[in-house]
Amino acid sequence: MSAISAARAFILALTLCWFGAAFADVAVPPFKAEVVDQTATLSSGDTAALTQTLRDLQRRKGSQIAVLIVPTTQPETIEQYSIRVADAWKVGRKKIDDGALMVIAKNDRHLRIEVGYGLEGALTDVTTRRIIDEVITPKFKSGDFAGGVTAGINRMIRVIDGEPLPAPEPPHWKNSTSFDPTDLFNPFLIIPVLLVGGLMRSMLGRLVGSAAAGGLVTLVAWFLFGSLLAAVLAGVIASMFVMFGDSITSAQPAGRRGGSGGWAGGGYGGSYSGGGSSSSSSDSGGFSGGGGGSFGGGGASGSW
Repeated sequence: MSAISAARAFILALTLCWFGAAFADVAVPPFKAEVVDQTATLSSGDTAALTQTLRDLQRRKGSQIAVLIVPTTQPETIEQYSIRVADAWKVGRKKIDDGALMVIAKNDRHLRIEVGYGLEGALTDVTTRRIIDEVITPKFKSGDFAGGVTAGINRMIRVIDGEPLPAPEPPHWKNSTSFDPTDLFNPFLIIPVLLVGGLMRSMLGRLVGSAAAGGLVTLVAWFLFGSLLAAVLAGVIASMFVMFGDSITSAQPAGRRGGSGGWAGGGYGGSYSGGGSSSSSSDSGGFSGGGGGSFGGGGASGSW
């Protein structure tokens, strides 16, 4: 009897878990790109072209648009799900709230354009409804999903371009025109070069070690300063320091050399990583994530 009861309890638990999974809300995916397609509807070329268009808008105007394609939003409505996505992704700039979100539930045949507070005067409910009905859904009905998304995004961008918005902030990185040659002689740069270079010299020999250190410094300086000329100059100087820096490093007490070496290895590596990441993202217009924009339910929904 107890075995039968246990079996029944197990079956009941499995049934409840199945029903719970079936009726659970669809998870909001991480915001890792301007275009997130969980249905493989868009080709890689379509996604790349859309991404570039959206990044150009953000770089030029400051406003941010994102696209999400999911199979379904059930058991939620498209409106409930899209506002959850908007709250999670925070598309648009903080306090300017100039973000917009296009959510497409392909299997449900529903879509919605969610509009941030700062764009509600331009992308009104009426305007977004017309974009959906006149531009997007006619192409969706014919099976041209890439064309519908692209046409809808382009129309939204034309509307946003007519809206007076605060200019985007300049990139937060140091470009080549602001390079200061005295930066090359900063002690916080020279000491790690001497220590790391000394290690390379001892492992590879004076000539090869100094050349390797100079090459490494050239790459790092290129990321940090954004100037090839400055990078080459830094590499040459570093190479000379490493080649003839025996007296400088040997003049330090052994204990101090060891401690500094440990600090410099970690600190120098961290500076390289941080500088490279910042420059690459800002200079190439890479993905920057949500900017903290807020949404209040403005926009429109449609179906096809």
